[in-house]
Amino acid sequence: RNVMPKTLDGQITMEKTPSYFVTNEAPRRIHSMAKDTKLIVVVRNPVTRAISDYTQTLSKKPEIPTFEVLAFKNRTLGLIDASWSAIRIGIYALHLENWLQYFPLSQILFVSGERLITDPAGEMAKVQDFLGLRRIVTEKHFYFNKTKGFPCLKKPEDSSAPRCLGKSKGRTHPKIDPDVIHRLRKFYKPFNVMFYQMTGQDFQWE
Repeated sequence: RNVMPKTLDGQITMEKTPSYFVTNEAPRRIHSMAKDTKLIVVVRNPVTRAISDYTQTLSKKPEIPTFEVLAFKNRTLGLIDASWSAIRIGIYALHLENWLQYFPLSQILFVSGERLITDPAGEMAKVQDFLGLRRIVTEKHFYFNKTKGFPCLKKPEDSSAPRCLGKSKGRTHPKIDPDVIHRLRKFYKPFNVMFYQMTGQDFQWE
């Protein structure tokens, strides 16, 4: 509480930490603090997510092994190493199961990472509806930045430059062996299907 901003009645406090979704103790702790909390989870194709995760680590530790080496327990047998965090985080159904022990699905909004790029205003409309806010953020607040490959947020007229994602976002992914991509897709498919069933949403990652 000490690190949270002070808020008045009628204001909404938001806090963002990607690791919450995959941390076992988080649902219980959040529930014991404020069981009416609304939760927003941005999810994207787990294969792309794993490569993105690896790219981020590679930028800080260029000496790490290749993605192909880390992704497998046994490359010959095609056994994926699900204990590697880059892979494990994308098993969304597994993590969601933990949250559903404490929160009803109606308190969780799943935002599509892909649609956040192709239709940011559409996804933001869902977020605003979910939070019970008027739809103030619309199409006119976004423009697509070709260099980044992401939409950027236009600020109010009297303000400075548009708000784009920082340097750590939009990095070029290393080229991954297509066979590895194929095996990863195969690995994630049953978990994706389970996740679609649990959320009632088809994210079309196949």
